[in-house]
Amino acid sequence: MLATSYRTAYNEDHEAFRDTVRKVFAEHLTPHMDEHEANGIVPRDVWKKMGDAGMLCMTVKEENGGLGLDFGFNCVLTEELSYLGSSAGFTLQNDITANYFERLGTPEQRAKYLPGMVSGDIITAIAMTEPGAGSDLQGIRTTAKKDGNHLVINGSKTYITNGQNADCVIVVAKTDPEKGAKGISLVLVDADTPGFERGRNLDKIGQHAADTSELFFNDCRVPMTNILGGEGMGFVHLMEELPQERLGIAVGAQAAAQRAFDEAVNFTKDRKAFGKTVFEFQNTKFTLADLKAKLQVGWAHLDWAIRKHLAGELTTDEASAAKLWHTDLQWECCDTALQLHGGAGYMNEYAIARLWRDARVTRIFGGTNEIMKEVISRSI
Repeated sequence: MLATSYRTAYNEDHEAFRDTVRKVFAEHLTPHMDEHEANGIVPRDVWKKMGDAGMLCMTVKEENGGLGLDFGFNCVLTEELSYLGSSAGFTLQNDITANYFERLGTPEQRAKYLPGMVSGDIITAIAMTEPGAGSDLQGIRTTAKKDGNHLVINGSKTYITNGQNADCVIVVAKTDPEKGAKGISLVLVDADTPGFERGRNLDKIGQHAADTSELFFNDCRVPMTNILGGEGMGFVHLMEELPQERLGIAVGAQAAAQRAFDEAVNFTKDRKAFGKTVFEFQNTKFTLADLKAKLQVGWAHLDWAIRKHLAGELTTDEASAAKLWHTDLQWECCDTALQLHGGAGYMNEYAIARLWRDARVTRIFGGTNEIMKEVISRSI
């Protein structure tokens, strides 16, 4: 269990919510995690239970069907989910897509989607990455060409989280290919739109419970009113959301790093070798001491970043630095913890194996850590 007595980003309401999250996860998520991993997806009924408990899209305003809470509540849920070791796609809807709908949506769009997103009846995804375009979003090829009062979408996307479950996808497409970044728009595509097809649920190294898909758009015809935000403003909107997205990744990374450390401590204090516990060897103690010091710094930095974001002051380069540092720490903790487990760490029956697998991608999604360094360097 995560220790929270030393945290500075949260108040009593946040911690009361944490208690609720732990209880709901213990009842509805933890007993079924192995099943979710094996099936490569979290069933829709689990999403509904999260919604019933007030654990989806908590920041959505009351007039849009939500609770109107601050982003700190999202962070609490992310910490508990990551410490548990689940890769369920709740956080994508909580931290990313909900904000797009609420901030950019028309009254009609907000009324159509947000209440269902809060309740768990509507699951969403955002489709940026393509087979030939990852970090370079200006290189996307998916188009949304005007045809009267409609847009006709053609193209494909890949590595899309919640892709199998999604009822609605925010598609990043070029409405005017001649204008570069200024010709990119965000377009809403419902799953029942003719011409929209889901590909296979992709077979990943880790994060197996997060259904991740290829998506295909073949003459998908949607009304112009499905543009989310201004036409040609898609790239700007994506950049505006990056601080929160990257902070959310940092939050999950720090919690997963702590879990890996805790697993290593428990294992080495129990495991015997050469007549004493593995923990009693100086190498083990010094290795864990080094990780504990880094985790202590990490929690302090994370609380600073959360508080700054809640005040609306976290910059893109600061969020990028948080994503870079905490995901690097996550990998260091997970890889070191696995090593301290010895051969047992390579066995899937131990929690560290899943934590290690799931950690690898966090230095890739949300912008690779190499891109994070590029972003940070621009602020120097």
